[in-house]
Amino acid sequence: MDTIATPTRRGMLALAAGGVAITLLPRPASAQLAAPTQAAIDRIRGGRTPQEGRVTLRVPPIAENGNTVPLTVSVESPMTTADHVKAIHVFADRNPTPDIATFHMTPAMGRASADTRIRLGQTQDVVALAEMSDGSLFIARAEVKVTIGGCGG
Repeated sequence: MDTIATPTRRGMLALAAGGVAITLLPRPASAQLAAPTQAAIDRIRGGRTPQEGRVTLRVPPIAENGNTVPLTVSVESPMTTADHVKAIHVFADRNPTPDIATFHMTPAMGRASADTRIRLGQTQDVVALAEMSDGSLFIARAEVKVTIGGCGG
C-alpha cells in the first residue's frame, strides 16, 4: 500500500529555513563596473593590471541602513621599507561619486588595515584597490545589498 507523507509543521519550517539560508548567501560581485568607477580605477592603475588576492574587504552582505555601512579593508604585507602598502583606495560602484576613501600607508604603521563607515545609496559593489611600494596593485570586490526598512532596494 502506497502512503503519501503529509508535511508536518516542523518539516515545513525546516524547509523554509533552508531556503532562507540559501537566499542569504553572498553573491559574487558583478563583473562589469559602471563607467565612472572604472574611470576612477583606471586613473590609479596607470596601465597596470590589478591582481586578485592579498586584499581582504569586509562589508556586510546586507545593510539595513545605507547611510552607515561598516567597512574593514586589510592587505597582507610585511610593511617594511622595501615591501609595504602605499595606499588603499575604496570605491562604491553606483554612488554618484565612486571614490569613497583613500588611506595612505607607511611602513611605520606596522600593518595595512583601515576601518570606517561608508554611505551607499543602493545595492552595489564595493571595490578596494591596494597600491604596493613595488608598483603592483591588488584588488577585492564585494556586493552589499542595501535595504530600506527591511525591504530590498
